[in-house]
Amino acid sequence: MLIAHLSDPHVRPDGSLYQGVVNSNVQFAAAIAHVNALDPRPDLVLLSGDLVDHGHADEYAMLARLLAALEVPVLAIPGNHDEREAFRAAFTNQSWLPANGPINYAVGDRGPVRIVAFDVTLPGLHHGIVSEEGAAWLHGVLAAEPARPTIVMMHQPPFDTGIPYMDPYCCREGHRLADVVARHPQVERILCGHVHRVMQMRFGGTTLCTAPSTTTAIALQLRPDATPASHIEPPAMLLHHWREGTGLITHVVPIGTFPGPYPFA
Repeated sequence: MLIAHLSDPHVRPDGSLYQGVVNSNVQFAAAIAHVNALDPRPDLVLLSGDLVDHGHADEYAMLARLLAALEVPVLAIPGNHDEREAFRAAFTNQSWLPANGPINYAVGDRGPVRIVAFDVTLPGLHHGIVSEEGAAWLHGVLAAEPARPTIVMMHQPPFDTGIPYMDPYCCREGHRLADVVARHPQVERILCGHVHRVMQMRFGGTTLCTAPSTTTAIALQLRPDATPASHIEPPAMLLHHWREGTGLITHVVPIGTFPGPYPFA
């Protein structure tokens, strides 16, 4: 099973730039075209939040226009820049979408890997939280299929990254998530967005990784007095490849056209 993972496109209204600098819509369209051109084509696309920049209806209208070009089924969760009910309206025709409350769901009919979407966002706030109710929901969903290889997708990562201007906006009470996941060894990955960078670590007995943004990269500055900064780096995505007997391998894939291929390896 091949799973493309895009994150944090921050789609804007037609003609508007992200932060007045980057055409995030063009960048996301290029990412969608890249996914469509992959050979073999992915079975599924995951979108791990911040699909739009301000949660406005005209942004979601542009998102729908861009996603119409995607030739692969999609699963999505909101991020802190999304507005939950506008998000729900944008995906209203999707069978996985819950009718109310957090955008929590599980999908197991797209291939051998089960996808569990875990919405840790708090409407109106930039940090997330693993609530007691959310942790109980996740435990119940994972317990329902204990032998099934599973990915848990969320937006804010549940750890401090060491980047001082990002860590106040992490997912709090991450110990609850770690406790749940540690009881369910079928969880192959926890996938997050939010930080606009690739990071990976051991968490709850499994591997957690964050996805790059298709728009900008938040600067990797580890000094405690560093000030917020971003760069326009080459956009990228993650590609998760699951095979029987091997498990899940995660690749970082730059988005774009590059010199080659050359006849050597």
